Formats: sequence, structure tokens, C-alpha cells
Amino acid sequence: MRLKFLTLIAATALLGACASEPENDGSGNTGSQSAAPTTSSTAPVTSTAISGPTPGTQEHLTVNVGDRVFFDTDKSDLTADSREVLEKVAVWMNSYPVATVIVEGHADERGTREYNLALGERRANSVSDYLVALGVNPNRLQTVSFGKEQPAVLGSNDEAWAQNRRGVFKVN
Repeated sequence: MRLKFLTLIAATALLGACASEPENDGSGNTGSQSAAPTTSSTAPVTSTAISGPTPGTQEHLTVNVGDRVFFDTDKSDLTADSREVLEKVAVWMNSYPVATVIVEGHADERGTREYNLALGERRANSVSDYLVALGVNPNRLQTVSFGKEQPAVLGSNDEAWAQNRRGVFKVN
């Protein structure tokens, strides 16, 4: 009888230990659990568990793909680096089919206003045409040229000019 009583107490203690919450060490980690997050079928996953920019937004594009390409002086031809970025933009756009994008063409401060507006237009069209060739629906793209009117970097030197010769993607 005594053995049965001790077995019953041991079983109760064991079940009690399994049902209790693990101790919290103050760091968010519990007992012997690893630092890696775990999920259980009883704990619902909420949207607060997901961090980062909202998919399909300007911030999402900028963080995950990039929002600009750069051009050589007086050129509207795409560089190898620009084509690589545009290939990622095309994949991003095809992943978010409701997103529309305005492609802005920009130039550095050298040259006349009219020349730079035309150059910015050629750059925006070059970007747009390449995206269409990669399978992006042309109805989801608009182009606009700002010429030299909206520099990204102020200055009259090679570094500033290189940053201002660009095509920029703006999610609508």
C-alpha cells in the first residue's frame, strides 16, 4: 500500500511539473529553451510577429531591391549594374501585380535645362523599356523627367554628378 501511495505522489509531481510554466530568466528566454523562437499549435501568430516594411510598398522596394539605377555621363544606355537592379525590380513588380511605378529620369547640373530634360526622359524610357522587356506590364509604368531640377546630392564635383545621373522608381 505504501508503495502505491509513493508511486501516486511521484506521478502527481511529475504531471504537475509538466503542466507548469517554465521559469523566465528576464531575457525573454525560459528555462532550458534555446534562444530560437518556437511556435506551438495553441499560440496564434499575429501580425506583430512580422517585422520590416509592408510588402508592395515604396519602403519594401527600397529596402529589398533598391529604388534607383545610375547612368554614365550624357548616356541613357543601361549599365550592367543597372540591368542587374532592374531584373530585381521586375521580379518585385511581378510579385506585387497591383503596384504601379513612376520611373523618374534625372540628370546632373551640367548642360542646359532643355538638354537635361530630354536626357532625363531618355533615361526614364530606357528603364521603362527594359522593365517591359522583362515582362512587366507597360500599363503599370509611367515615366517622367526632372532633368537637373531635383538633384539627389548638391555639389559641382564628380561624386555629386554621379549620384544625380539616375533613374528612380516611385511606387504609386
